[in-house]
Amino acid sequence: MEGRIEVNLYINFAAYLGLALLLLAIGIILFIYSTPKLKEFNLIAEKNGTAALSLGGKIIGLALVLGAALEYSVSLIDMAIWGAIGIIAQIIVFLLAEIVTIRFSIHKAIEEDNRAVGIMLFSLSIAIGWIVAKSLSY
Repeated sequence: MEGRIEVNLYINFAAYLGLALLLLAIGIILFIYSTPKLKEFNLIAEKNGTAALSLGGKIIGLALVLGAALEYSVSLIDMAIWGAIGIIAQIIVFLLAEIVTIRFSIHKAIEEDNRAVGIMLFSLSIAIGWIVAKSLSY
């Protein structure tokens, strides 16, 4: 009986970890497709620190949400649902930031390697991720 419980723990660990990593990958892909004009990986390859800050903040924000979904979920399905909600929330906030900052283009600022904008986007992504994560504590 005891050996069976240990096997179930390892299977649960692998299932939740696998799902979280899959959702993180999906979230990154969705971010990339939601901003088609911005080629963040190309800019990062060209040593654009602002693009790295922007994408890095998104990844950390998503990880915060997925971590909370892991912690508070009652099942894999529940975790998948709340993880997806967190991913969508992060994308919506980034798109809203583009609309709110009509005075300048976030895309252009990233392409021009404007570090101030990169820090703002990094911070915004983490803040939204933290807020969404804390909202999952039902």
